[in-house]
Amino acid sequence: MSDIRPFRGLRPRPDLVAQVASPPYDVLSSAEARVQAAGNPHSFLHINKAEIDLPEDVDVHSDAVYERSAENFRRFIADGIFVRDPQECFYVYRLRMGGHVQHGIVAGFSVQEYEDGLIKKHELTRREKEDDRARHVEKLMANAGPVLLTFRNRPQIRAFVARTIATAPAVDFTAKDGIGHALWVVKDAAAVKELREAFAAVPATYVADGHHRSASAFRVRNNLRARNPRHSGQEGYNHFLAVAFPDDELKIMGYHRVVQDLNGLSAAEFLARVEQRFDVAATTSPEPRRARSFSMYLDGRWTTLTARPGTFPADHPVRSLDAAILQDNLLAPVLGIDDPRTSNRIDFVGGIRGTGELERRCRTDMKIAFALYPVSVAQLMAIADAGEIMPPKSTWFEPKLRSGVVVRTLD
Repeated sequence: MSDIRPFRGLRPRPDLVAQVASPPYDVLSSAEARVQAAGNPHSFLHINKAEIDLPEDVDVHSDAVYERSAENFRRFIADGIFVRDPQECFYVYRLRMGGHVQHGIVAGFSVQEYEDGLIKKHELTRREKEDDRARHVEKLMANAGPVLLTFRNRPQIRAFVARTIATAPAVDFTAKDGIGHALWVVKDAAAVKELREAFAAVPATYVADGHHRSASAFRVRNNLRARNPRHSGQEGYNHFLAVAFPDDELKIMGYHRVVQDLNGLSAAEFLARVEQRFDVAATTSPEPRRARSFSMYLDGRWTTLTARPGTFPADHPVRSLDAAILQDNLLAPVLGIDDPRTSNRIDFVGGIRGTGELERRCRTDMKIAFALYPVSVAQLMAIADAGEIMPPKSTWFEPKLRSGVVVRTLD
């Protein structure tokens, strides 16, 4: 079952929501956040990346940054930028990118279910990133940014969403990047009950994007529970803010790789090594056409690499992924990238930036680029169901939720 809870959301005033809503904290560097928030005192980046209000040499994990986040959050509330809904609600959140549309349920999701493995993971987390988000949540006593979840769609939930979006949304705006965001407030008691019961029949949800935010919710729950002698299980910290989208509406883009050098090989030596495991062919298309086929950019030319049968275990849910095939057959044995999590010779480029960004990187600070075909949601779920872990930087979800559209406090 999935135990979802309504909550009294903090939401920006309708006339300010487009100014407040910001990209997630982890898709912008501090420098990019400073530029994006410049001249906009209402940007949620002042809460999610408060180092932008401090000197540029500040340690982003210093006490001063978390204190400024909390100070800015309190100011947004005191100044009426955020207004709390008068009753506990669910919300329906629509994302629109070109012709692609997806609708998610905004709710509090159970930390206990995360601990019990009913909210399933597919990525490893890093301790320092968990520490950062846990400190941020505890300092604000609020979930500032939502986790992106997915679930196998059910007719009852599909019908509920269809009825809801037939009415006028409470929020509807288009961000500067062209992504449309709309929000419906579900406050009728009967509708809230219906949605809770519908999700009670969902056997599991899956973390699509936001593994560090969900892991930090677990850490915060444990910390606050230990300090609360009257813990009852009904406190706000027992659930965390997430938006759950049905599996048949999510969009995943490729997550590409760029490498600084050829590991001491000449271009001819490198290609000879590659041809031992891949079929190599010239191409005019920088986009890979299918799984297990890669587009490689080297010396101003695109080439298609197709993994040969027998170079990977086709029936293994993880090692048959494109990211694993490339890592095991080329990045590690040929280019010497043994651990892509720690190597400073490799970088990752989200699919939304396009293959033009790969060409640009190869003209500036990188030598070679690889464009990967997107992972499917079915693959992600199969890996999570098997208790396996995806290679790092395997999935790039787009469009992305905006932070600050709805905030869930823990008090």
